[in-house]
Amino acid sequence: MEAPGEFPYTRGIQPTMYRGRLWTMRQYAGFGTAAESNARYRYLLAQGVSGLSVAFDLPTQIGYDSDHAMAAGEVGRVGVAIDSIEDMAVLFDEIPLDRVSTSMTINSTAIILLALYVGVARRQGGSLARLSGTIQNDVLKEYIARGTFIYPPRASLRVITDIFAWCERELPNWNTISISGYHIREAGSTAVQEVAFTLANAIAYVDAARAAGLDVNAFGQRLSFFFAAHNDLIEEVAKFRAARRLWARIMRDRFGATHPKAQQLRFHTQTGGSTLTAQQPDNNIVRVAVQALAAVLGGTQSLHCNGRDEAMALPTEDAARIALRTQQIIAAESGVANTVDPFGGSWEVERRTDDIEQAAEALIASIDESGGTLANIETGRIQRLIQDAAYEAQKRIDNAEQIVVGVNRFQTDEAPTIELLRIDPAGEAAQIARVRAVRASRDAAAWQQAMAAITSAATGGSNLVPPVLAAIEARATLGEVADALRGVFGEYRERAI
Repeated sequence: MEAPGEFPYTRGIQPTMYRGRLWTMRQYAGFGTAAESNARYRYLLAQGVSGLSVAFDLPTQIGYDSDHAMAAGEVGRVGVAIDSIEDMAVLFDEIPLDRVSTSMTINSTAIILLALYVGVARRQGGSLARLSGTIQNDVLKEYIARGTFIYPPRASLRVITDIFAWCERELPNWNTISISGYHIREAGSTAVQEVAFTLANAIAYVDAARAAGLDVNAFGQRLSFFFAAHNDLIEEVAKFRAARRLWARIMRDRFGATHPKAQQLRFHTQTGGSTLTAQQPDNNIVRVAVQALAAVLGGTQSLHCNGRDEAMALPTEDAARIALRTQQIIAAESGVANTVDPFGGSWEVERRTDDIEQAAEALIASIDESGGTLANIETGRIQRLIQDAAYEAQKRIDNAEQIVVGVNRFQTDEAPTIELLRIDPAGEAAQIARVRAVRASRDAAAWQQAMAAITSAATGGSNLVPPVLAAIEARATLGEVADALRGVFGEYRERAI
C-alpha cells in the first residue's frame, strides 16, 4: 500500500495529514438580512471557527431580487438575502476577507456572488491574490438533485469555464468550483452513486475547461469537492478513500494531469441533513458526532456539522455552538487526528474501499457509454437512478428493516421542547426597501453602460467575469445581472421524470 500523500492518495493528500494541519472548521450559516448574518459570523469566529460558509436564500440562489414577485415569502428564509454590493459589504463588515477563508454555497448565480465578494474585497483594500475560499459553482448537480438552476446546461458550463479562466489569472488561491456529491446523497442516492455521479460531473467540467483552452495542470489544482457524511461510519470512511483514489487515476490516465495537486481530490464534508429527525432532536447530536468522525477518519480537508434542530428550522446559536464543539472535541480530545489514515489496513475498510471504487468506476463507464453526463442529465437517467435509490431506502425505513432511533424504534410520546430560530417577517420589507434604495441612488448612465457590456459579452463569447464585476461595482443588483444573462441564454425547463 502506498504511503499517505503519494499517488493515488487513498490514505490522504498530505503525508502528515492532521498532524501537520487540522481540517478547516466551518459552520454553514446565513439567514434574514446581511446584518443578522454578519452578527452570526462574528459570533462563530469568536467561538473558534477557522472558515466561514455562507448560506443564501432561495431568491439569491435563482437570480431574483428581494422585491421580485417570485421572491415573496422566501426572502431571508433559508439563507441570507443578498441583492447588491451594499448587502455584501454589510455581510462581511469588520471581517477582513484577505485573512478569512470563505465558502459560498451558490451555483447558478455563482459568477454574481463571486463578483460581489471581489467588489467588497476591493472596497476593503485587500489584495485579491490573498483571497481564499470556494464558490460551489456546481450547476450540473442542480439539474440532477437540487433544482436551483437558471440557464440551460451548456450555457451554464460556459459561465463556469469563464470563472475558471478569470480566477486562474486574478484569484490564484481561490477554489473555482466545489463539485458536490452532498446534494446528490441528500436527494437519496447510495454512497456509490454519490461518488460516481459527482466524479462524472467533474469529468464534464474538466472536458469543458479543456475545450475552452485551459491547462488541466493549472485549473485542476483549483478543483475541490463536497461530500456528505452519513451514519454508516465504515462505509463513509471507505467512500472518501475510494473517491480520492478514483479521481487521481481519472486525472492522470484520462486527462493526462501530471502535477500532483491536479490529481488530488480535496474535499469539504457536511454531516447528513437528511439523516436528522424532528423526533427526539437531541439524538441528532450523536448522529452528527458519528458522521463528523467518519469525515475526519476519511481525511476531509474541511468540515461542517449540522445543528441538532435542523430537521425543524435553521440552527440557533446554541445548536451551532454544540455543532462546532463536536468538531473541536474530535480534534482536541479523541486522538484520531494524531494518526494518518487511522483505519488504513483494516480488512473491512480496505475491502469496502475497493468495492466502492469498482462499483463507482463501472457506473461512470455506463454514463460514458450512454453519451456522457450532459446527455444522461437531459434524458433524466441519473435523476431516475437517484429516485429509485431514495424509494428503496424509504421502504426499508417504513418496513423497519433499517432502524431510525426515535422514528421507527425506541419512540416516545413527548413533543420536542427545544427552542427554534424564527425569522422575523419584517426583515423582508426592510430588504425590499434596501434594494429599491440602491436602484434609486446609483449613477444611471454608468449602470446602463455596464449592463450593456454584460449582454455584449454573453452574446459575443468574451469572458463574462469582468463585465459582471463592473456592473456590480456600478451597483447593479443580482436580479438585474441574472436577467441580462437570461436574455441571452434563456431559461431551462426541467423535463418530467
